[in-house]
Amino acid sequence: MRMMAAERFAAGEPSSVIAKELRISVRSVQRWRRAWDKNGLRALRSAGSASLPRLSEAQFAQLDAELAKGPVAHGWPDQRWTLSRIKTVIGRRFHKSYTLQGVRKLLIRHGFSCQVPARRALERDEEQVTGWVKETWQHVEGPRRRSTPGSSSRTRPASR
Repeated sequence: MRMMAAERFAAGEPSSVIAKELRISVRSVQRWRRAWDKNGLRALRSAGSASLPRLSEAQFAQLDAELAKGPVAHGWPDQRWTLSRIKTVIGRRFHKSYTLQGVRKLLIRHGFSCQVPARRALERDEEQVTGWVKETWQHVEGPRRRSTPGSSSRTRPASR
């Protein structure tokens, strides 16, 4: 955003127009313009994260290995990783405290994504399910289209 604004500063556009088109406040654009006037593009570059990450890359590699072992290895009864469980593992293993949102951001930053497991019974027989859908479901659901032409009127034909 700041670099786009800098291009417009060079073109001489007013701050209010830049703010409106970039959908940011006029004060931010004015602050960026002052910095740009003093030190050019270098002044508008990102300074990076405000703080260092709590877990180093080596520690995150250890966390990744712990997560690969699965939740059962850490004492939970099922095979689902939740943010709360990962937060607990981080606390136990590294003695560091994260919020749930902090854990989420940490995982996203390292390429993890939110996934919901498919809940299927182990005894499920796909052939029987397919057969039931083809044979029985049609009778339960009923036909989708009428055999006679329909009407777009919201009133019933008998009431007209």
